[in-house]
Amino acid sequence: MLTEVEFLEIYRRETGPLYTYVSRRVGGDRSLAEDMVQDTWLRAVASWPRRGIPDLPRAWLIRVAHNLLVSHFRRRRPQLVDPAELELAEGHCNTETPSAAALVNWGMARLSRRQAVLLEAFYFDDRSTREIALASGLSERAVEGRLRRARQNLERHLRRFVSSSTSVAAAPEPATVLELSEGRRKNA
Repeated sequence: MLTEVEFLEIYRRETGPLYTYVSRRVGGDRSLAEDMVQDTWLRAVASWPRRGIPDLPRAWLIRVAHNLLVSHFRRRRPQLVDPAELELAEGHCNTETPSAAALVNWGMARLSRRQAVLLEAFYFDDRSTREIALASGLSERAVEGRLRRARQNLERHLRRFVSSSTSVAAAPEPATVLELSEGRRKNA
């Protein structure tokens, strides 16, 4: 049986890391991050007394928050984003602003779970291809290939929401819309 003291101890220990996880994925949108963290804890309050505290409470909370974020971004239609806001010229995707994060998350919610998890590990969690390969049991080359395909699929979804500076025009060439570059950082 879950006691109030046990729950409060877990709450105090895990709220900071949970908020960090969510906030980073929503581009610092404080209101949305707070709502998602609150909804995650409400699910814990509803589930844990019946099922018990999970062996890894943080992992459970992050999985629930992840699922809530995916559901949230699947329901919302993103706003047009200026390519400069995504910092496309620098060869990576900036998710530090709420609108850019919303667009990227909206696109990732449309990818297969495997592709979304891979992109999330590389871009949000700053894990190298070597680290991802070790964790997934794949070769680095296989991870690089899967990252490339995931980027291409993400780009395909995002293309229509990246505005040009002159108009809300037709989609630019794929290579200029979203280059989540493989060389953004060292693989080691």
